[in-house]
Amino acid sequence: MRSVGVEEELLLVDPRSGEPRALSEEVLAIAARHHQGQGHAYTKELHGQQLEFGTEPRTVMSEVAAEIERCRAGAARLAAEAGAAVVALATSPLPVGPAVTEGRRYRWIQEHYGLTALEQLTCGCHVHVSVASDEEGVAVLDRMRPWLSVLVALSANSPFWHGKDTEYHSYRSRVWGRWPSVGPVELFGSADRYHERARELLATGVLQDEGMLYFDARLSRHYPTVEIRAADVCLDASTTVLVATLARALVDTAARHWREGRPPARHGIGLLRAAAWRAARSGLDGELVHPRTMRPAPAEQVVQALFQHVEEALDENGDHAHASKALDDLVSGGNGARVQRRLLRRHGTLGAVVAECVRRTQEGVR
Repeated sequence: MRSVGVEEELLLVDPRSGEPRALSEEVLAIAARHHQGQGHAYTKELHGQQLEFGTEPRTVMSEVAAEIERCRAGAARLAAEAGAAVVALATSPLPVGPAVTEGRRYRWIQEHYGLTALEQLTCGCHVHVSVASDEEGVAVLDRMRPWLSVLVALSANSPFWHGKDTEYHSYRSRVWGRWPSVGPVELFGSADRYHERARELLATGVLQDEGMLYFDARLSRHYPTVEIRAADVCLDASTTVLVATLARALVDTAARHWREGRPPARHGIGLLRAAAWRAARSGLDGELVHPRTMRPAPAEQVVQALFQHVEEALDENGDHAHASKALDDLVSGGNGARVQRRLLRRHGTLGAVVAECVRRTQEGVR
């Protein structure tokens, strides 16, 4: 089976008020002391109010779940030592001032992108799935394109922005889309063409380096994987595991279609961007754009189409029963955005929403 690794970006917040706090340097210093130079899972991000971790690659999804739980729990302990808490929210419900992390690369980004960089306090979930070669990886990227918007709808966990309800389920994806290289991409057809397009983008001078190729899915710079980057960070670890499970099944399905000589769907970038917008706006409520027809359809029907599309791969990987139940639970119980709005109705303040989400972030996979 293909190995899977997950990267999650978490918010560092004040444990009393719920307001984001720029304490990543302190948290990472504590992590370094605890691990005494042996390395650890945590890294900084663009803003000081963020903390990122990456799991070890695993082939069994129960082990992926255990890795996510371990990393979330470790992040919570480190943050507590620094006087903060961690929460898996893709945007801060409460107003926050920008605090760009120190470093040459981040200074370049701030100077070149101005307000776009300052407003990028957003947290995503990236899933790495192993591939045999760049050629297989690009074939997978070409064939996954229509389905990535469904992962946005499933993971959507950012309804609030600077104290206001945005009326989106994934406002993070709308803010994130301000970078020049974000979003769906054209069909590449070959690894050579993929790398040629990457070189052409870098030659414009608009991007600092290959790390700023923020495609919805891309070849990893550091690992023999495709990196699926469309999802919000998920409130519940169980949703992260589901997204990772479906991501691997999408890769397996796309690779099989490539080996069988089945061509990718030729949907234009404009249609894919419209589908991504609809997923961000509606989440699992109302309609989505169906990846096959590019026409509106009820969200539950589109989610079921995704499941049917990858069902053979789920069965081969031993993930069918768990994924089916997790998907049913998510559709009925709601994604993170629906949960946050429900919490606001119950508790009345966004600070209370953050406090409850801090607790849910540290719960195990249900």
